[in-house]
Amino acid sequence: MAADDKPCLEFMHLEVDTSTSKVNGLKQEKQLSASQRRYYSFCRRKSFAAYVVSKRDDTQVDSRSSWCCCGQTFKEHSAIHKHVARTHDTEIQQLTQATYKCLLNQLEEEPEAQQLNEHKSEPVDISVWIPETGHISEEQLQNGLGTVLLYYHYCQLEDPHVICAWQKALCEKLHLTGKVRVATEGINGTVGGTNMATDLYIEAMCSHPLFKMDKEDFKTSDGGAECFTDLRIGVYKEIVPMGVDPDVISYQLAGVHLEPEEFHKEVEALLAEGDSCTDTILLDCRNFYESKIGQFTRCLAPDIRKFSYFPDYVDQNLELFRDKKVLMYCTGGIRCERGSAYLRSKDVCKEVYQLKGGIHKYLERYPEGFYRGKLFVFDERYAISSNSDVISDCRYCSSPWDKYELCSTQFCCQLVLSCPSCRQNGHTACCPTCQTKGQTKSEASPAVLHHKEECECTGVRPRIPQDV
Repeated sequence: MAADDKPCLEFMHLEVDTSTSKVNGLKQEKQLSASQRRYYSFCRRKSFAAYVVSKRDDTQVDSRSSWCCCGQTFKEHSAIHKHVARTHDTEIQQLTQATYKCLLNQLEEEPEAQQLNEHKSEPVDISVWIPETGHISEEQLQNGLGTVLLYYHYCQLEDPHVICAWQKALCEKLHLTGKVRVATEGINGTVGGTNMATDLYIEAMCSHPLFKMDKEDFKTSDGGAECFTDLRIGVYKEIVPMGVDPDVISYQLAGVHLEPEEFHKEVEALLAEGDSCTDTILLDCRNFYESKIGQFTRCLAPDIRKFSYFPDYVDQNLELFRDKKVLMYCTGGIRCERGSAYLRSKDVCKEVYQLKGGIHKYLERYPEGFYRGKLFVFDERYAISSNSDVISDCRYCSSPWDKYELCSTQFCCQLVLSCPSCRQNGHTACCPTCQTKGQTKSEASPAVLHHKEECECTGVRPRIPQDV
């Protein structure tokens, strides 16, 4: 830990403006661009680490570390981290703002580094990639039955900014909403609109010379533009955020792709063997709240909050996969591309397979197959279904329930399963802690509201579960 602590000390010598309220800091952060928010997030992590370091008790004779804060002594890292997060958020916010200001000054003094990040490209006429819609009325593009598309395509893109500009122009012309991530490694998107608009979008994608996609590459479900609040298109380092450089772990190292029919047979064989089968793992590489409402029978579903934790989960549970055949699956297949590549890079598995097209394509072929419950989707619908099974329970009364709602507490982004009866009785928060906050928030001044809520859901959940 000492090696990690040392560079954080430089952040403790900054002059902090304690008169700046947390609300002003929150407003400033919301006004930042995507790249500036990344810098701000970096400064917050460093400020938090520096604050924890400043509380370390160096008077201990033995080698064990401890921290003193607010008259309490903490023996575990997790304990001091939880205390600082819950009690000293205002100080962290103030220190973060000072650190961020210092970092911006450093960047202004390094014009050469800035020039490297500035995008330079030859002008490209993107209009040749946008379909002609003169024969179609605006009424047809904006009104009527709709569809939500889910797709990804890995390929080398020399200039992702051009593709980003094309996608924005294309989606705006077709009145589509949704999210599209573009990177040098490819494109990943989910968009919604009328059937006419989404058909034109698929045609445009399939006819683009760089992608060469087929109609089968798109997963479809009932929906429309109303399934998303807006249109967000950007250039990123990865088209699916695993947190590992694509140049280090490439999608080209992915496991063997199994068609839904092949995957179905593998799962069928696994279930037929029952508990006697110890050399095969059916691995769900989605987040815990996704697998909670729907999963394959007898799968291993890691209790992780986001996909960027998956590499750490693999690292800390390597013995679980040693000499095993692994069958991986996710929503549409893209997380398995990078996830299976990372797992294979550890060279511990006997074989690594992945479900081609993900759960989406499997359910098209086997709506009453071995996947039971709902399929979580990242839009305003939260879930789609192909069978009537309910595998999850209400947070409060434990009756069968699988329809998510956002926690009713301000700033909390946790999803909650609360049945109509419990919601009618006022149980609309993700946990009792948030429920209490919700009842008292009207009495609290804006200055004491947390930028990011801490509650039982986040406080007691280990970041990386140990499943070995």
